[in-house]
Amino acid sequence: MRWPWIVQLTWGLPQTLAGFALLKVVGRRQAHFSFRLACVGEWNLDAGLSLGPFVFVPHACSRRLLVHEYGHVVQSLILGPLYVPLVVVPSLVWAGVPALAQWRERHRVSYYDMPIEHWASWLGEKVCGEPALW
Repeated sequence: MRWPWIVQLTWGLPQTLAGFALLKVVGRRQAHFSFRLACVGEWNLDAGLSLGPFVFVPHACSRRLLVHEYGHVVQSLILGPLYVPLVVVPSLVWAGVPALAQWRERHRVSYYDMPIEHWASWLGEKVCGEPALW
């Protein structure tokens, strides 16, 4: 076992358990594979989600999205139990509230301009050495 998994199973336990449970639900019907130290599950949604070391992406997603989502894996390592309230909840609100989506479109603001998402792309690029979504 590598040290990041030990950290995810202790410091990042809440999101790791949630990601594992989601993988069990998604993984029965969809493909899954490894990317660096993450377990990636494909799903039918048109968005990515990272919970601990578990990443969920659309089928045939771009490598850049995968690198961005891996940045969230690194955020989970850094923030531990604060990951869900500081990253997951704000990201879901930023992505899921129709008024915010309309505001982003009206003002030509990228989803990835949100500081948390920008940080994830930056971390993903630094760790993976590849470009991420911006």
